Amino acid sequence: MFRLVSLNLNGIRSAYTKGVAHWLERTQPDCICVQELKAQLPDIQGRFDQLADMTGYFHCAEKKGYSGVGIYTRSEPSDVVYGLGVCEFDAEGRYVEARFDRPGKKLSVISCYFPSGTSSEERQEVKYRFLDVMYPHLMQLKQDRELILCGDVNIAHHNIDIKNWRGNQKHSGFLPEERAWMTRLLESGGLVDVFRRLNPHPDQYTWWSNRGQAWAKNVGWRIDYHLATPAIAGQARSEFIYKDERFSDHAPLGIDYDLAVA
Repeated sequence: MFRLVSLNLNGIRSAYTKGVAHWLERTQPDCICVQELKAQLPDIQGRFDQLADMTGYFHCAEKKGYSGVGIYTRSEPSDVVYGLGVCEFDAEGRYVEARFDRPGKKLSVISCYFPSGTSSEERQEVKYRFLDVMYPHLMQLKQDRELILCGDVNIAHHNIDIKNWRGNQKHSGFLPEERAWMTRLLESGGLVDVFRRLNPHPDQYTWWSNRGQAWAKNVGWRIDYHLATPAIAGQARSEFIYKDERFSDHAPLGIDYDLAVA
């Protein structure tokens, strides 16, 4: 069994002080994809480059205290790809891909942090440009490899994925154009929303605003995903959203796959 977790840390130093390393030691995932490191490599090296006996691989933003993604894994990757090859997004540290290639099998595990458009129309346009890059990138990648993209996609796909969907239809993260992109990815693009395949129930969220009583009242959004090629999605056996402790404004999203990576 291969346990894969995704978590937006909202700052690796902050999540560490809130106990994420101890939780990982108890949970024993084989791999965790993290987003929003909010740290540079010198901040990570010697302190956060290994967690719970997993080795980390990181793509940090050029801007200090901003964005950044990583993958911690027990199995050594055959290769690691840092960035998309697009300067605008690589400068923001939004993509890292660990490849686990064995005879007869090519698998990519991706940690990705999609831009948010909540702060301005300009950032919403950045988000749309990112979506325009990601779709063909994933389509090209899946021609040659199985893949699982884990990360904060910053899109709630359906009404079931957001508590107050009626009041958010004009807000970034639930705009018709964003939701249509996700539909295209899953239908024409052939990828699978693995969590939703396993769990069709409402009130399953991974992010809550820090304003008001959103966490206490479970007024949340499901914006964190495992997006996988069908063969990998077919090997998913169970899922969990861990909410007993809070390491971030996001909750860890874990899926167990009947999959051998090592």
